[in-house]
Amino acid sequence: MNCFDYNASSSIAEYYEILQDLMERWEYEIVEFKEAKGGYNEDKIGQYFSAISNEANLKHQQFGWLIFGVSETADKHIVGTSFKAGKPELIEKFKYSLSKDLTDGITFLDVIELKPIVNGKEYRVLMFKIPAAAVGIPTEWKNKYYARSGDSLVYLPQAKIDIIRHQNRQDWSRQIIQESSIDFLDKNAIAFARQKYKEKMNRAHISAEVDEMNDDEFLTKLKLMKNGKLTNAAMVLLGSSEHDNVFENTPSIMWRLYGADGHLKDYEIFTVPFIIVIEKIFDKIRNLTYRYMPNQLSLFPKETQQYDTWLIRELLNNCIAHSNYQIGGRIYVNEEEDCLSIVNPGDFLPRTIEKVLQKTYNPPFYRNQLLAEAMVKFHMIDTATSGIKKVYRIQKDKFFPMPDYDLSIGNQVSVKVYGKILDERYTYILFTHPELDLETVYLLDQVQKDKGVHLNKDAIAYLRKYNLVEGRVNNLYLSSEVAQTIQEEAKYIKNKGFNDKYYKDLIIEYIRKYGKAKKKDIRELLWDKLPDVFDDKKKNSKISTLLTSLRQKGQITKDSPNQQISNWILVGKVKKTDKK
Repeated sequence: MNCFDYNASSSIAEYYEILQDLMERWEYEIVEFKEAKGGYNEDKIGQYFSAISNEANLKHQQFGWLIFGVSETADKHIVGTSFKAGKPELIEKFKYSLSKDLTDGITFLDVIELKPIVNGKEYRVLMFKIPAAAVGIPTEWKNKYYARSGDSLVYLPQAKIDIIRHQNRQDWSRQIIQESSIDFLDKNAIAFARQKYKEKMNRAHISAEVDEMNDDEFLTKLKLMKNGKLTNAAMVLLGSSEHDNVFENTPSIMWRLYGADGHLKDYEIFTVPFIIVIEKIFDKIRNLTYRYMPNQLSLFPKETQQYDTWLIRELLNNCIAHSNYQIGGRIYVNEEEDCLSIVNPGDFLPRTIEKVLQKTYNPPFYRNQLLAEAMVKFHMIDTATSGIKKVYRIQKDKFFPMPDYDLSIGNQVSVKVYGKILDERYTYILFTHPELDLETVYLLDQVQKDKGVHLNKDAIAYLRKYNLVEGRVNNLYLSSEVAQTIQEEAKYIKNKGFNDKYYKDLIIEYIRKYGKAKKKDIRELLWDKLPDVFDDKKKNSKISTLLTSLRQKGQITKDSPNQQISNWILVGKVKKTDKK
């Protein structure tokens, strides 16, 4: 039965085929059709989300469907829908709004807009792809669990709740690879693993014990081998690329370099053993020195690498530990001019990054438990999600933007790390308020990236309480009070000037940094910092007086009696300057 026509060459032709198939089979527990010609009650959508998600889990399916624009009657025809029609952001805002009342902020895997043709007329159909409830965790809507009974919406019976909660999680990384042996592993990778294990344990007797073991015994001790056969975890970390065909979906990591114009300039693909791949990828990444002024009154800019070494390794190793190897795909490391993005297959188990940043957060479980445990023992990752928190702390301490986690695409996690500052007000707030916790800094970061509209009312009220943000809810911005304070302070200083100690300290710091200074260098250093009420003659006189005072105190001297070529240099160990 053909319910509609469509363009078979369309890039989303597969979804038209899925819609056709679902309409032919009609409704069952993990598919729901609604006419929804205009609007539709969002509370009801949340209930259907919970029900379909839970039923998909119980039927061992990865997802189910809620479809708008199809008649609910038995004659199976398309009627079209105008639900959230117009700007694409309407759907995105709807997804975000719905996620706030769903378990752990879960949302649709995808929302597909189709334009099927019936009797020459084009209609609009929306297909909402709903993920199955996580193993062991029923999906709730507004603190209630829902299910389907035939085509009816009902509360999830306690018996079904118990079934989901008592589900056994299968650890893919622990599974044994039949017809495998230690010969499938890379000898250099094993030697490196031994070294890292001894470093992590940091005990003389453990190092001695490891040295006495052969490779079989060592890997068996770490549960990476069992009865002479390899686990998936052993092959991911230590496997030889010559034997990577033992995987149904071969794990790989691809590094890509993009130019400022967005065009791909270079790339390379890496396969197992992953334990030694990270260094190779790290060597590919350009990690330039970045200079910036966290405080407008600083003399010298702060210098730092764009990306912290530990941060990059932690994020890459986290991808290896938490990728869903069963669905295939590869890890991508995308290098752009001022940022890095790392993408790996698999959903984000904590569901939201806000949850991870909470002080008391503990993960519900690990996707690849054995793999994660081995990587901890090999000193590759931290435990209990503390690694992600440390990544955020590193960016906070540099006064850089927080990493961006994009969880909008089903079965994919993407994180972007910035290698530069975005908003000087954000940088200044972090510089002047080091006591701010990660959760607060995360909220400020959302505002500087024009994402304040997505913050809930409690978060906005909290930021307003401490005068950190201004503006309406749909147009929040970091408090102008910070910028005003900087401007007023600078204006006051320009009129009043600093005391002599400040100028002398600048001179000493400059000479210490560069080893020497001519008078013209000191003039350039101090000229704009002297009071605006001074004319050029007074400024020159002031600079000469400062240099004479430092010379008389025995802190600086000339390196030559020839005034034409002489430089000011430090005299021995610099003493404390006077407090005048």
